[in-house]
Amino acid sequence: MTDTSTDPVADSVPERCPVSDLATDYDIFDPDYVRDPVPAWTELREACPIAHTGRYGGSWLPTRYEDLQAMARMVPVLSSKSPIVIDMPRELIQEGGTGYNAAAPISADPPEQGWTRRALLPHFTPRAIAPQTEYTEKLCNALIDGFIDNGGCDAAVDYAQQIPPRVIAQKLGVDEDMVDDFIEWVRGVLELGLQQPELRAKYRDIIRAYFAEQVADRRINPGDDLITALCQTEVDGELLPDEVVIGMCNLQLVAGIDTTWSSIGSALWHFAGHEDDRRRMTAADDDLWDTAVEELLRFYSPVTMARNAAEDVEYGGVTFRKGDKILMNFPGANHDPDVFENAGEVVLDRQRNRHIAFGAGIHRCAGSNLARMEMQVALRTWLERIPEFTLSDPGAVTWAGGQVRGPRILPVTFG
Repeated sequence: MTDTSTDPVADSVPERCPVSDLATDYDIFDPDYVRDPVPAWTELREACPIAHTGRYGGSWLPTRYEDLQAMARMVPVLSSKSPIVIDMPRELIQEGGTGYNAAAPISADPPEQGWTRRALLPHFTPRAIAPQTEYTEKLCNALIDGFIDNGGCDAAVDYAQQIPPRVIAQKLGVDEDMVDDFIEWVRGVLELGLQQPELRAKYRDIIRAYFAEQVADRRINPGDDLITALCQTEVDGELLPDEVVIGMCNLQLVAGIDTTWSSIGSALWHFAGHEDDRRRMTAADDDLWDTAVEELLRFYSPVTMARNAAEDVEYGGVTFRKGDKILMNFPGANHDPDVFENAGEVVLDRQRNRHIAFGAGIHRCAGSNLARMEMQVALRTWLERIPEFTLSDPGAVTWAGGQVRGPRILPVTFG
């Protein structure tokens, strides 16, 4: 179990003022919002469906499903070139390079978004991820072997957070023993780095330097892995430039780890506190597992991306000024009662579930098949091995928030 008192990433974060009015002063890092943002979305959806705040440079927060669907398709006027709500200070922005962005296709607009996405998608079809399924099953069982005799564990640190880094490492063909480094790097970029630009820049540079070495190696020593495949991919008769491949690898690590471990951890938190759902899933067939995973993704959607207004644009009675940030609040949209019956409840056999946990429009998550597989294998394996478990100390549970929400500390007791 990780000793958070010596966490190398968990430096102090800036102090914040209390929220005065959600409609004009929301704070995605407010402890109450991080712990449970649903009440805030409900209040805003009824009173001010597109809220604004001046915090962190200013941003807008839509809460209705219809609005999120529409905004996701406002391309490129709502640009994806910087999907993080906090802008980096100019002195910390990397200069030079080829002009390709750091994490295409998710942080690119057309036409770059199109050809980079087409280069990536073939590697994330159900058939392409099949080899990862057996690996994930063995991994999950091995992790459980390490703590099952202890009578309890931290289900986030010891299990959920261990799975996606190893699966991504195996797919990329990099050293799985670096999992602790990968976790530290990703938290530095996507979690704590959101409020500490210097920390974000530090780990951004570490990740890019690491993958620059890996790409250079694959150009000389090709292997049977995703990095090699991307190095050998051609667009219009030319190999993908190194910067593009490095950016795609960066995307796999940063976007493919924290998001999925947050989904797995949230589901385990749910089952630890909802005995009926937990026991129902221990005897579930494949059909129920399929709908249950989709429902857990809907209810505990982890990801809130950002868009930037490339020009002044009016929508829904508000004017986004050029440079404004708009938070793509997919989690809030997935709780819209106008779209989802009993939206505030987890309905494991929900049949009509048009959730947008993986986003919408051209930027819908390219790795959704891999994430679904990891989530289902991780949860099924856990419940097969540990069918009875509860929170050992509910007050000790902590959540990460901001733009990716999920449990970071999750102590559970077995039996």
